[in-house]
Amino acid sequence: MSEEITLMKGNEAIAYAAIRYGVDGYFGYPITPQSEIIETLMEEAPWNTTGMVVLQAESEVAAINMVYGGAACGKYAMTSSSSPGISLKQEGISYMAGAELPGLIVNVQRGGPGLGTIQPSQADYFQTVKGGGHGDYRLITLAPNSVQEMADFVALGFELAFKYRNPAMILTDGVIGQMMEKVKLPEYRRRRTEQEIREQCPWATLGKTADREPNIITSLELDSAVMEKNNERFQAKYRVVEENEVRYEEVKCDDADYLLVAFGSAARICLKTIQLAREQGLRVGLLRPITLWPFPTKVLNDYAGKVKGMLTVELNAGQMVEDVRLAVNGKIPVEHYGRLGGIVPTPDGVLDALIEKMVK
Repeated sequence: MSEEITLMKGNEAIAYAAIRYGVDGYFGYPITPQSEIIETLMEEAPWNTTGMVVLQAESEVAAINMVYGGAACGKYAMTSSSSPGISLKQEGISYMAGAELPGLIVNVQRGGPGLGTIQPSQADYFQTVKGGGHGDYRLITLAPNSVQEMADFVALGFELAFKYRNPAMILTDGVIGQMMEKVKLPEYRRRRTEQEIREQCPWATLGKTADREPNIITSLELDSAVMEKNNERFQAKYRVVEENEVRYEEVKCDDADYLLVAFGSAARICLKTIQLAREQGLRVGLLRPITLWPFPTKVLNDYAGKVKGMLTVELNAGQMVEDVRLAVNGKIPVEHYGRLGGIVPTPDGVLDALIEKMVK
């Protein structure tokens, strides 16, 4: 089927992209504001067309462990939830990282802590990029700021997850999940055959064959010396990811005196702030991290020698700001502006904060 352009929500784009990418299995549980993902998958019934399994698990814990099982077999397996539900999945995510299993997790963030609110937030940044579960591990983290990127990042997330045998997360929020935009859906991909999976994933636990012994996949290792070697291998892999997979967008940064640093929906708001600022004679640019991990540390450090200051704009109390400060290493001032409880900043509010914290 040829590419299609249609109007849909960000959550719906995730679902349609998953079907077209040839995902083998989706295991989830409804929670606002991401429920349209599983609802759309159920309505489309891809088990009748592509053969994709769609299952509402009995809990978030069950869902992530089903993803673990599917990933262990070399399948394209994914799940989605919103902040409290992702918290419940943390043990399974850590297990996947420890077992070096690829899989895709989608978090459409809502306000917290606790059950909080169903309104949008970006307060799961720490949980995601610092390793929300136990142990020394990393999640490849993609932060879309449009419905189109919601669709595109399904393929990218799986590609990176399988390239590095590591779980990947699409970290979005209720604004992007619920907003409607035109989106170009990709063409349908044929699902891989069992033979192709065996060839592409020699590590998968697909049973004994004539030419190989069965694989055993686990994150458990009781020998401390061996576990240390495992961790050293993980850290070496993470350094390769940091070297090769940093993604970011620059907007009007070439002549900027001040940089806004924002991701997701906050970055969209900052685009209008840049226009308002430049109308007042303030040369302001935007650096948007697309990968929150690996983080664009080097590029921010380079800009620290060119601009007077940076303001992070986040739907939280200040989380990514810590990584920006580490990146610039004290060379220039770095401040934070955010709103809490599900309130979304306005472009004028961002500009006022920039002037108050940086310009005056």
